[in-house]
Amino acid sequence: MAQDETRNQTTPDPGEPGSSAERTPGLEPTAAGAQPVAGRSRRGMFGVTGTGDTSGYGGLRLPPHVPARAERPFGGWFDDVADALFAALHDAGVPDDAVQQVTIDRGEITFYVRAEHLVATCRAFRDDPALRFELCSSVSGVDYGPEVPQRLHSVYHLTSMTYRRRVRVEVAIDWPNEAGGPPTVPSVVGVYPTADFQERESWDMFGIVHEGHPALTRILMPDDWEGHPQRKDYPLGGIPVEYEGAEIPPPDQRRSYT
Repeated sequence: MAQDETRNQTTPDPGEPGSSAERTPGLEPTAAGAQPVAGRSRRGMFGVTGTGDTSGYGGLRLPPHVPARAERPFGGWFDDVADALFAALHDAGVPDDAVQQVTIDRGEITFYVRAEHLVATCRAFRDDPALRFELCSSVSGVDYGPEVPQRLHSVYHLTSMTYRRRVRVEVAIDWPNEAGGPPTVPSVVGVYPTADFQERESWDMFGIVHEGHPALTRILMPDDWEGHPQRKDYPLGGIPVEYEGAEIPPPDQRRSYT
């Protein structure tokens, strides 16, 4: 494969020679501290137990899917991006354990980053000449449910228009915490202005507080709405219908006739 084609391909072939043999020693994620938790088993569409689930998904059973930590060589440009990122963080004085682990799954690479180093990591992705991830294309929230440690995750999808590459940066939030405060991560609006409305949506739907955001207000729900509708423990609610005093109850409260 020609050099230009290798640089511009969006998904490397696993097992291709990477740059891991030439990387600077000591610039690898460390195993210190708890590792990020992602994934949980699912039973039914709504997790209903002990009652009739008339949604049609009551028999759904999905085991937890937790991609393992990736090992070198990652393949193709994944190694180049990882090497450039670790070098940039090292030059900026960011601790080696800022990146907790690197995961590759379904042809995509994810960097799990500690919350306190999120902004520095995003700045390195944007500014380093070997990275040039100029665009934050989306910010997503994830809730794995109250029974999962680090139940809330904040996910940043970065795009390099220079090199035609995409990576994911993910923060596993330690919440609930001992201080009893809300789930909190730093805002990246100062690095990626496109994250403004996206962080507002993350706050609105999941209650993730993006510290430093210029105007962290609701964007989908009314200003006086209580709660965050995409959390797993948010009430499912019923659907009002247009006949006398009737309402369709939520799936976990419907009667089953089988």
